[in-house]
Amino acid sequence: MEYGSNNILHLAVKLGIEIERLKLPYCWIGGVAVQRWSDPRQTSDVDAMVFAGFGRERAIASQLLTLFPSRIESPLEFAVQARIVLLAAPNGTGIDISLGGLPFEQRILDRASDWPVPQHGTIRTCSAEDLVVLKAVANRPQDWIDIKNVLIRQGLKLHRDLIAEELAPLVELKEEPEILTSMSQLFANG
Repeated sequence: MEYGSNNILHLAVKLGIEIERLKLPYCWIGGVAVQRWSDPRQTSDVDAMVFAGFGRERAIASQLLTLFPSRIESPLEFAVQARIVLLAAPNGTGIDISLGGLPFEQRILDRASDWPVPQHGTIRTCSAEDLVVLKAVANRPQDWIDIKNVLIRQGLKLHRDLIAEELAPLVELKEEPEILTSMSQLFANG
């Protein structure tokens, strides 16, 4: 697949280089990962996850805030409470960096891989399976469209048992069993 000039992918490459310079474990999730594992679609922001564990949120958020300005007032307090750093690129693109801490989030980083994108550079994204899990947990209409498209595009390459194994405890925590029902239906139809 050929990619022309894509500001979102360009931003992901450049920001990834800066996050690596800070020696923080990270990968791209959300719309950037959808570009890799599904059909490319418009996205107006970029989402990454940096592993912070527990207790290092403020220190890591402080490092990330050296890269771009915050989109909100009191960004350090917000990062500690919400476990997310909200930045803005010079062109106004939103940058959401989740501060991972759960064992599942560590496994996302362990399974992440580099994606060489012609005319842009290399982007480290979560696996297709982890993208499906993250999208299912988010449980918004666009997320289910993205999941369906990942299932279509990845087909038999997708490790469905891994998805079910990772998704079940997260759905239990969220107390939304209907997510598993929706995923089972998609698996049955695809």
